Amino acid sequence: MGFRFIHTADLHLDSPLRSLALRDPDLAELIADASRLSFRKIIDLCLSEQVDALLISGDLYDGSQTSMKTARFLAAELVRLDRAGIRAFIIRGNHDAMSQISRELTPPPSTHVFEGRAGVEIMTKGAQRVAIHGLSFRDPHAPESLLPKYRPPEADAINIGLMHTSLNGAAGHDPYAPCALSELQASGFDYWALGHIHKRAEYSGAAHVVMPGIPQGRDIGEPGAGSVTLVQIDDAGQITYRARVVAVAGFAPVTVDVTGLEEWRALHRAIEGALDAARLPCPHLVARLRLVGDTPLAQRLLRDRDLAEAEAQENAKAMGGVWVEKLVLDLSARAPVAGALGALAGLIEGDILPSPAYAQAVESLRQDLESALPPELRNAIKTLEPAALDAGLREVLARLRGQG
Repeated sequence: MGFRFIHTADLHLDSPLRSLALRDPDLAELIADASRLSFRKIIDLCLSEQVDALLISGDLYDGSQTSMKTARFLAAELVRLDRAGIRAFIIRGNHDAMSQISRELTPPPSTHVFEGRAGVEIMTKGAQRVAIHGLSFRDPHAPESLLPKYRPPEADAINIGLMHTSLNGAAGHDPYAPCALSELQASGFDYWALGHIHKRAEYSGAAHVVMPGIPQGRDIGEPGAGSVTLVQIDDAGQITYRARVVAVAGFAPVTVDVTGLEEWRALHRAIEGALDAARLPCPHLVARLRLVGDTPLAQRLLRDRDLAEAEAQENAKAMGGVWVEKLVLDLSARAPVAGALGALAGLIEGDILPSPAYAQAVESLRQDLESALPPELRNAIKTLEPAALDAGLREVLARLRGQG
């Protein structure tokens, strides 16, 4: 049957909710529990597939917010593997290094946590030797490559390396322990089990290099149905692998073209059809709806966006397993309105919105808001982009027109 293992990373257990749009208490509860449920599904998959090992390439925790309850939950799940005779190998990533309790985890005997000095563990199955290499972050930051610190590949063995790295770099991720893909391919290892980047990536070559991505996304910036990697090494040393979905909920942007729609019922039928078509291979879909196009309903939608969003959310919940996280409008229809309010709306739209002074005022407002926030919350203000403020102003315009 050969040697089989599951490779995962970036579980961020009990990560705090990052999306301020998750105001639905049921949805907030679902996402708050999703990281634990996803990890439990990973353990279930290990047991059902009867693998030999579970490899976790860093960021089990989510920094200093983690509680001892998280560590106890993790230990209890690892005990399930221990009882089934399945080994677990873990390296600490940058978030684990920030965690004050990450070193207080008391794992069962079958779990090996690599320390801040490179190590190697040998497993034998039949005539096959598998060398599992690992190196944990000592500190939250690792500006230089860790690859030179790893031990050389073991002779007459399949060599697997666990590494937490930004690899060649990725948008939205800090450059932690960067290294080149070509360096990993030339290392003499057979499989590199990476972590840190939350988007799945697979690279072929002299070595199999896999970034499994985050198994459970936390907001719309981590879309899709998160997965782990199930790896098979046959008796001849050939390696094959495939993704297995373990996410409880998957985020997805869903765009609905409402061009020409004239009735409110037709609008909601179009929304429900798009949501149904966007379902992911996991139990729940969390959608960010974007309505685009030229429709006579534009004025009403812009004026009553909050009501339209609430209706869309209720209709989605009635579908079962579907949630609307937010409604975004990108509509082109504009209806002229007579009277003083209509004239004011025309002045705002024709003269103020396109002016450089308006853009400067928006940026000044953003900076003022950012400086007024506590340091730990300043990243959240990055979501307040000029486009978002424009959308808010267009809702004001729609309300002016609706009263004209």
